[in-house]
Amino acid sequence: MGGPGDPPEGPPEGAPGGEDEYRSVVFDESFVRAARLQEFSAQERISDHAPAVRRRPPLRRGLSRQALILVLLIAMAFGTAIYMGMRHPYRTPTAQPTDPLRMTVIPLAPQARVPGTTNPEKLYAHSPAAQFRIGAEGITMPATRRTAHFSDSQVVTALSTAKDYIVASALAPEVLSGMSVRPARMLLDPEQLDQFDRSFERPTADGRHAPTGWLVRFDPSRAELADTKIRVQGTLQAAEYDGSTLEVVADHTLVYALRPAGSDASAKASLFTVRRELQFRFDSDDLRTHQAELVASYVQAGPLSCSEDSTNHLRPLLAGQTAREGGPAGTDPFATGSATALCGSLAQSAQPEV
Repeated sequence: MGGPGDPPEGPPEGAPGGEDEYRSVVFDESFVRAARLQEFSAQERISDHAPAVRRRPPLRRGLSRQALILVLLIAMAFGTAIYMGMRHPYRTPTAQPTDPLRMTVIPLAPQARVPGTTNPEKLYAHSPAAQFRIGAEGITMPATRRTAHFSDSQVVTALSTAKDYIVASALAPEVLSGMSVRPARMLLDPEQLDQFDRSFERPTADGRHAPTGWLVRFDPSRAELADTKIRVQGTLQAAEYDGSTLEVVADHTLVYALRPAGSDASAKASLFTVRRELQFRFDSDDLRTHQAELVASYVQAGPLSCSEDSTNHLRPLLAGQTAREGGPAGTDPFATGSATALCGSLAQSAQPEV
């Protein structure tokens, strides 16, 4: 039988009252809690005479409390790291200042008359320089290998720059004649340019500001090249000075054929020998810019007269001349900042046999 009020054959198909009719409007608990309107209870409506519904505060859809705390902790850690970085006592070391060049120039006085001939080739052939190479070919590059902190290419760059400086400062004709200093100056570390410029503006025999400590140049009023084929022999060596600096030591002997200034080819020529030991240093900036820091220069040159000043120019003794009487210029031990005057004797075996 059907229930009360139902037709005997049961409720008609599709009639209202079936569960399927209200399935789409049944709300779960989360939907009810999220509603913006909330119905008051019966007790609340009786006691307060309030409306049947009240507006609920909107749900917070921002960051949760845990997320806010995490963001604050990250910000505090970042700020602390920046502060400690600014206050850290062990800061990255800055580049060391460039040391001034220390130089020594020793004139070598001949023991007898300077030998000479009109044929420079004959002079070379009968001298210790007979087997020397000509010009830059005599500045040979050693076998290179990487170091603990520098690559093979960086070592090659340091050696090449040192060679270029030797060529510019001791083989360039305009430098030898005293007409220019620019070829050598261009290859120096910029921090040394003040010392270099002062040396040529105000030459002083103080071990710091002698032009002949920077380069080879002859007094143009006294001598000129009789042969441009300068003989050269020596060595280059590279090693680490420290973890950020390469050091190159150059030791070369250069032999020049000279004759009196303004003379013709019929004038007798003589040989003039210069032994140079140069010490270079290169940091990463020097290697990048193809420049060098020259830190030490030791020069022996002759034949020269010890009584003449070799600070600004070399004043060679030419064929047939002898050294003047007297030693080097006096040294005042009470004067500060001055270098001790030195002079040596040129061995007779260093002269050509003609």
